[in-house]
Amino acid sequence: MLKSRAGAGAPAKKPVVIALHCSGSAGRQWNKLGLALGDRCRLVAPDLIRSAAVAQWRAGHRFRLADETALLVDIVDAQDGPVHLVGHSYGGGVALRLACERPARIASLSLYEPSAFFLLQWMGAQGRPALEEIQSLSAGVTRDVAAGGTSAAACRFIDYWNGAGTWDGMKMQSKAELMEYVPKAPLEFGALLDEPTRPFAFTRLTCPVLLMRGARGPAPTALIAQALCSMMRNAVLENIRDAGHMGPVTHPDRVNDLIAAHVFRAAGIDRARTQAAA
Repeated sequence: MLKSRAGAGAPAKKPVVIALHCSGSAGRQWNKLGLALGDRCRLVAPDLIRSAAVAQWRAGHRFRLADETALLVDIVDAQDGPVHLVGHSYGGGVALRLACERPARIASLSLYEPSAFFLLQWMGAQGRPALEEIQSLSAGVTRDVAAGGTSAAACRFIDYWNGAGTWDGMKMQSKAELMEYVPKAPLEFGALLDEPTRPFAFTRLTCPVLLMRGARGPAPTALIAQALCSMMRNAVLENIRDAGHMGPVTHPDRVNDLIAAHVFRAAGIDRARTQAAA
């Protein structure tokens, strides 16, 4: 728990939870997590880099996860003590990079199917089919975007992570938002596939780690969650029954309850008292 600087007897500052959203989403994805955490924690849910900035990397250096974490490091460093870090999918991959950049500043990690695709290359024969699957998806989305087919790219992307036919059943407003996002997707795939962090870096993280995967999620991210659990010192893995890769959105009560419980344990918060007070 964050310690107060106000002196003896002053109320302790609230633990800070930084939650990072998945691709194509925004910080508001974690609104219900804020409700689950209640008033015992302070939730910070920033929007990650938007597609409007894509031209910057087309004209300059290759986009990396380090580019995504640059402003997030400032958020972490601005806090009075360690933070609790949450991430889903792309946000989970970013969270892992951030944790490696500031290991002493992370009080706990909660990750739902982090898309740390770079780890698949280290998994030998088991990881090869999963890596090829993601590389194929990345290549298809990149081709669609390059050809100006934002609708085709968004459809390919959404149907992979949510199931065939999902795109066709979405509302026009949601489609428009995802087509606005999808030009950044090739940059994110490239950053996740080419991230230079080695698996050994995660064995040095000592904070408590909650890893979650959907029972109906894609093989690559399920494999990554399982591998991370085996290599991290203080990790547990939860399977979310009936959920897929988008569990934090489709099954928010179950996922957010697990995250809140994990944060409360790591922060030393008595959850029974918190619920009674509510």
